Amino acid sequence: MVKNRQYTVTGMSCAACSARVEKAVSSVPGVSSCAVSLLTNSMSVDGSAEDAAVIKAVESAGYGAAVKTEEVLDEGISRGIKLRLAVSVMLLLILMYFSMGVHMFGWPLPKALMDHMGLIQLILSGLIMIVNNAYFVRGFRSLAKLSPNMDSLIALGCTASYVYSVAMVIAKSHELYFESAGMILTLVTVGKTLEAYSKGRTTDAIKSLMKLAPKTANVIRDGREVTVDIEEVRVGDIFTVRPGENIPVDGTVIEGSSAVDESALTGESIPVDKEEGSTVCSATINRSGFLKCRATRVGEDTTLSEIISLMSSAAATKAPAAKLADRISGVFVPAVILIALLAFAAWMLLGQSLGYALARGVSVLVVSCPCALGLATPVAIMVGNGNGARGGILFKTARALQETGSVKIVALDKTGTITQGMPKVTDVTPADGTDEEKLIRIAASLESRSEHPLAKAIMEYAGEKGIEAADMTDFTALAGNGLEAVIGGKHICGGSVAFIRTGAEITQEAEALAIRASEEGKTPVMFAEDGKLLGMFAIADTIKEDSAEAVRQLKNMGIYTVMLTGDNQRTADAIGRAAGVDRVIAQVLPDRKEMVIRSLEKSGRTAMVGDGINDAPALARADIGMAIGAGTDVAIDAADVVLMRSRLTDVAAAVRLSRRTLVNIKENLFWALIYNVLLIPLACGLYSRWGLIMSPAWGAAAMSCSSIFVVSNALRLNLYRIHDSSGDRAGKRVIPEEYEEEKGAKEMKKTVKIEGMMCSHCEANVKKALEAAEGVMSADVSHEAGTAVIELADGIDEALIRKTIEDAGYKFVSME
Repeated sequence: MVKNRQYTVTGMSCAACSARVEKAVSSVPGVSSCAVSLLTNSMSVDGSAEDAAVIKAVESAGYGAAVKTEEVLDEGISRGIKLRLAVSVMLLLILMYFSMGVHMFGWPLPKALMDHMGLIQLILSGLIMIVNNAYFVRGFRSLAKLSPNMDSLIALGCTASYVYSVAMVIAKSHELYFESAGMILTLVTVGKTLEAYSKGRTTDAIKSLMKLAPKTANVIRDGREVTVDIEEVRVGDIFTVRPGENIPVDGTVIEGSSAVDESALTGESIPVDKEEGSTVCSATINRSGFLKCRATRVGEDTTLSEIISLMSSAAATKAPAAKLADRISGVFVPAVILIALLAFAAWMLLGQSLGYALARGVSVLVVSCPCALGLATPVAIMVGNGNGARGGILFKTARALQETGSVKIVALDKTGTITQGMPKVTDVTPADGTDEEKLIRIAASLESRSEHPLAKAIMEYAGEKGIEAADMTDFTALAGNGLEAVIGGKHICGGSVAFIRTGAEITQEAEALAIRASEEGKTPVMFAEDGKLLGMFAIADTIKEDSAEAVRQLKNMGIYTVMLTGDNQRTADAIGRAAGVDRVIAQVLPDRKEMVIRSLEKSGRTAMVGDGINDAPALARADIGMAIGAGTDVAIDAADVVLMRSRLTDVAAAVRLSRRTLVNIKENLFWALIYNVLLIPLACGLYSRWGLIMSPAWGAAAMSCSSIFVVSNALRLNLYRIHDSSGDRAGKRVIPEEYEEEKGAKEMKKTVKIEGMMCSHCEANVKKALEAAEGVMSADVSHEAGTAVIELADGIDEALIRKTIEDAGYKFVSME
């Protein structure tokens, strides 16, 4: 059984360490993939291998490991490193007084001590080495396993300086390098302290979320309200939340109403109104009224826990750019040791003193910084992910965060993604002699007993207008047609145009109005009273407020937009025009969406945005799958990115953040590489003819600064405004080819010439007859042109079309 387990790894200090651990664990039988994060000292392992085997492999590589039982984040600087730093600095200052202050600046010193300067420096630097013995233990252990890391370079450099100086003390020489060994260790510790502080800040987003988790809940037990630990809350428990309190677990409101601040989870600053039946999430804040809720998800299943888990998992995964750094780090440390030996040998052959040649070799060892190389990608990923989470965008993996910015095509599902996902009344048109209020009241009364989505739209519209439904009798629902009832002693009917036509006269103006509504992607619903037309409602699944703006932003970024829907072409085109997408692919069955994505991917990296169960295969197939946060769990599980606020503009924001994060990664990698390229030659002494020589102490300082620079540069991502589109730049735009079914659909469009159509009433009759014929997907009819353009699902016999038209009472002329 394939499983994913998270482990805590100790003892790693640079990219070479993480690469070594990853290589060791990947060789364990049953491990299918392994990703090690130097930033969070964590490891994610997929496969069927046992925990004991994985931990043994890590320990065999010279490091420690344990199963991560709960999410515990490093708070930054531990007490141990603070104490080590304080003692090291104190001892170094004393050492520098003896080694430099007395000789260079003539600082006073008792004569009794003056005769033992070498011995004093030996003891002081030795104490600094003892305080920082971890570098030597880890460094020489890795060296013994033939997998040297950054600690190995420090240990070799300091040991060489110290051993040489001890030899010089025995030989009564004054060419001592004790201060170099002490300063290297102290400056590296200073760097590690600042690095730990900066790395701690990269996980601020996760820490802030973890602090939001309530510790207790007010639960109803045996008819009384009691306060219990959050771990004791179970699914089905009834809990209460007063104004100002945090909601303890996910649940459904069963009593009360309030405004709830969900900004911690979604980034949305405006509180959301909650009433009976509404869902609430843990860690959100009840701002006004009293709420009584039933728990639906507790413990690790709450929305907050899942967000924290997603962010932590993303930190534990490895971005493609990090793999390049790992490959470089694998050969970097051995190469540095070789360069140091060559530098030492070269200066000895050139006639320089042993001390000078040793200083060059030690400088090379301590100036090299594989740590910066290893941190370049993960710190940027962690900070970028935190910025996204604050804006309601969750990237499940580091790969998703790095690659989202390179998408060339975005496919958008229509229902629930571009549109609201629920029908709304858009137009109300009373017939002559009928006032609007009467039409709405009768429509609401008739629809009050129907469960149809269109009926709910009319009821909701009446509620917004404050119009109440009247009593009725003899209610009858005719499946697929309409409704009938007696209201106020009069026979009322409502439904499609075709249904109303059977019981009432429809004017040409009303017929034209219905056709125009259909062309705009709306559904016309008419109502009549005792055979007289009362009026018409136009109902549509309206597009979200931000859909058009989201599509505009994507197009400004050079991204080609495609809308996928199962609706007929006319309705789809109307929604597509309103949203502004580049292409509309209509009549796509749920099981064919995956094939459309497969075809689009041939033209460039493709993202799919959806919210339903039927979108899951397409989300999984796409290069980047984006799920709307209000969508189904199946869709969210299949996606790479989750948009918590369910806003389409967050798609553009995700692309924008990904692009900025990738720029930051490139900046970090460039710095880490160029730093070593420039300073290793300087440490070797290649620029000495121009008076440029680096001492081991300056090499240690430079090495520490390199890591601090990389982490600080990544922290700048916290300042990036992901919803600011002013800086968007369009790259090369791709226009994908039509996929095979689109081509086939165009080939199956036929134009039928018809005689006998005189008005829009005739158009509607022919359209209804044709679309009811088996194999006809849609029909666009014009009585003025005397034609019907039909779209066929498959090859169809001309005789069937002829018979359909003639049965409707018109003359079939030809089909081309």
